[in-house]
Amino acid sequence: MTDTLFLSSDEIGGLATPAEYVARVADGYRQRGAGAPAEPRTALFGDEPPGMLTSYSAILPEDGYMGGYTYSAGFGAGDAWFMTPLFDADSGEPLALLDGASMNPFKTGATGAVGVDALAREDADTVAVIGSGAQARGQLRATATVRELTAVDVFSPTEAHREAFADEMTETLDVTAVDSSAAAVDGADIVITATTASEPVFDGDELAPGTHVTAMGQYHPKKRELDATTIERSTYVPDLRDRVMQDAGSFIHAVESGVVDESHIHAELGDVVAGNAVGRTSDDEITVFDSGGTAIETVAAAGMLYERAREQGLGSTVEFAPASDALTGR
Repeated sequence: MTDTLFLSSDEIGGLATPAEYVARVADGYRQRGAGAPAEPRTALFGDEPPGMLTSYSAILPEDGYMGGYTYSAGFGAGDAWFMTPLFDADSGEPLALLDGASMNPFKTGATGAVGVDALAREDADTVAVIGSGAQARGQLRATATVRELTAVDVFSPTEAHREAFADEMTETLDVTAVDSSAAAVDGADIVITATTASEPVFDGDELAPGTHVTAMGQYHPKKRELDATTIERSTYVPDLRDRVMQDAGSFIHAVESGVVDESHIHAELGDVVAGNAVGRTSDDEITVFDSGGTAIETVAAAGMLYERAREQGLGSTVEFAPASDALTGR
């Protein structure tokens, strides 16, 4: 038997700041660029009731951790549950099981911020946020740790939601709710899309030269926050190359429209972070980071939270039996 730490969402909630998530996730992507294994998501879909069961995995050998994410979304309850197993990369033993609910916007936001830091102009200081939920909040908080932001415009279709977002985020940033995505994108150095949209949320012709776009709602072939014009105009960088033609909906649509092919994939984010590939090469270049979700950020964040929890004596333990015991009945 081995004792495995269980961490609840509440226990995880205050263990790390957005900047600390960004630093740890950036190092995870650096390890990926150095050859750390990671696989795209596997998604199973239910029809009645509709829902998705997803899992993905990665090994971060320098951190000494491996694991991933398994979550369900939709189905009868119309909600989502996130389970994060963390294993020792040397022994293979289970170290922790995390309730990933409170971690999710932070580690996903951190991934977007790593993309911003790698691809946006150094002087980028104005942001458009399209979407107003927890993921949009996580993206903006993390982005504010890698660029000095002077102004943020937010749009989402429900006026009350975008106004609430602006009111909450204005405690630390200058955030204005606007009445269209075009108004948000106009003049923005960085555009963040954090939606569940199945159709493009802005017109790619409206992007000014030099804009960086982080899109994190594109993890299904039929979800495409970005139009084909945006993809065609951009230096396109995904989190994992192997997932692009599997579930990066905007890129798949651009290929099907005939405006790009797979050679348009510039490099994985990890390769840019590790210095294996260049990121932005000019102030006029439009860049896109397609953040569909991987276990790279999940394992990196979970390892950090596990370490913090052990330092603070948080969590409870559960016992796991090794297969040698379970299978022989000893």
